Amino acid sequence: MTSAFDQLLPAQQAGILCADQMFRRFAAERAGLPGQAFAVSAAAEYLRKYCQIDSRRDLNTIRAARVKFDHLRTEFDAWRGKIPTQR
Repeated sequence: MTSAFDQLLPAQQAGILCADQMFRRFAAERAGLPGQAFAVSAAAEYLRKYCQIDSRRDLNTIRAARVKFDHLRTEFDAWRGKIPTQR
């Protein structure tokens, strides 16, 4: 079963994630700043660098960026305990 979130375009999903407090903590931790949370703009910058894109809109059209974004979402879901961490 897919959620309403999963039905959104990747760029929309990225925008929602960057506004999410938990994702901002996750991104800050991944960037080497544990115990902190990025501002929305810093989380967006982290996501763009991770996916190697200039704009979150690129997630809608660049397959390699979309694959990286999907991987990042999976890592975030594991980090927050939504799914089991792979061993």
